[in-house]
Amino acid sequence: MPADTNTAPPSDVEMSIWDHLEELRRAVIRSVIAIAIAMVICAIFTDFILEEVILGPARKYAPKFQFITTEIYGQLELYMQIIIWGGVIISFPYTLIQIWKFIEPGLHQHEKKYVRTISFYTVLSFIVGMVFSYYVLLPMTLDFASDFGTQMIKIMPDVHKYMSVFLMTIIISGIVFELPLIAFFLGRLGILTPPFMRHYRRHTIVVLLFLAAILSPGGNPMLQLILFFPLWALFELSIFACVLAARQRKKKALLNA
Repeated sequence: MPADTNTAPPSDVEMSIWDHLEELRRAVIRSVIAIAIAMVICAIFTDFILEEVILGPARKYAPKFQFITTEIYGQLELYMQIIIWGGVIISFPYTLIQIWKFIEPGLHQHEKKYVRTISFYTVLSFIVGMVFSYYVLLPMTLDFASDFGTQMIKIMPDVHKYMSVFLMTIIISGIVFELPLIAFFLGRLGILTPPFMRHYRRHTIVVLLFLAAILSPGGNPMLQLILFFPLWALFELSIFACVLAARQRKKKALLNA
């Protein structure tokens, strides 16, 4: 009697532990090569990235700032940060593809389609979060910091601290925009349910208001509201994602019954 191939993995040949390790080694090597190539590109365009991409928002929204560095090799360290972080961020989509290719042989066909979709939206959510931070959150922060206080005090921030704020704002925003995707995953696993999220909606709104107050510089009420509404929208979108996940789980359970 022929073996049932409906439940078998896509690959006809079972991979040994050494085959898996070899695939992992290849994925790591390809990812490292991609990061190295992206770092070389960033090294070539370091001046442009620093002056236009990183310092551009400060020049536009905080023209009073005069950046300094107190370290002898401060600018060299700054350039190395740009090269390393730029290489990692630019190569992130390709690295995610390599992770997908590594786990692909052990998945069924419907699982492949599911993971491919999740991978796409993971990258998309992260990029949208970074774009929102760069064009909305960072300009508001710089504009407020530049105009706050007396005009008798000249603002001369250390460029390394500005770089830390820049990276933290961009990366954290990218991670926060992953919340709906995380809610979908937890919903698929049955850990998070729509009734649970709706029950704690009021509590979450209070927490989001508190979080917006902490993140907004100087406690500016306008900035708090501008920060709060995107966070609230992401929470509501997370509830919707959880609802979709619950429907898919229920549909799958009916098909398997």
